[in-house]
Amino acid sequence: MGAGREMEITLEGVRDKNIMQLKKLNTALFPVRYNDKYYSDALSSGDFSKLAYYSDICVGAIACRLEKTEGGAIKAYIMTLGVLAPYRGLGIGTKLLNHVLDLSAKQNISEIYLHVQTNNEDAIAFYKKFGFEITETIQNYYVNITPPDCYVVSKVISRVNTPKK
Repeated sequence: MGAGREMEITLEGVRDKNIMQLKKLNTALFPVRYNDKYYSDALSSGDFSKLAYYSDICVGAIACRLEKTEGGAIKAYIMTLGVLAPYRGLGIGTKLLNHVLDLSAKQNISEIYLHVQTNNEDAIAFYKKFGFEITETIQNYYVNITPPDCYVVSKVISRVNTPKK
């Protein structure tokens, strides 16, 4: 492994033809089951939801929902971001999150946020590395998992002015 490993990680959009990959990943990764609205939001977010492949094996995903604020700004909500345990530490989660951060800056998204279970120290540390901050605690957010509380973790996005070529 080493310098060439980045070449083995590819991202592909979530589409009707591969939505079952996302469903299987979510079943393996998360203690909750997601409803049809979750999957329709992932499909309708376009490039904001991606599957990650490592050597052509689907091993991770990020699924977002775009939301309009009262003022008309658009925020991205990360519904899920996960990588199968044997593939963690290879830069896959970083590539998925950086994709959404870069896309948000280019598309004038004002903020990205998500909910993280309060005992998920690995996830909290991961997001903090990218400049996310805990902005709120919500008691009893989750049903049927312990602890039921979550943090709202968010990052304000700086707009990128890309020169026209």
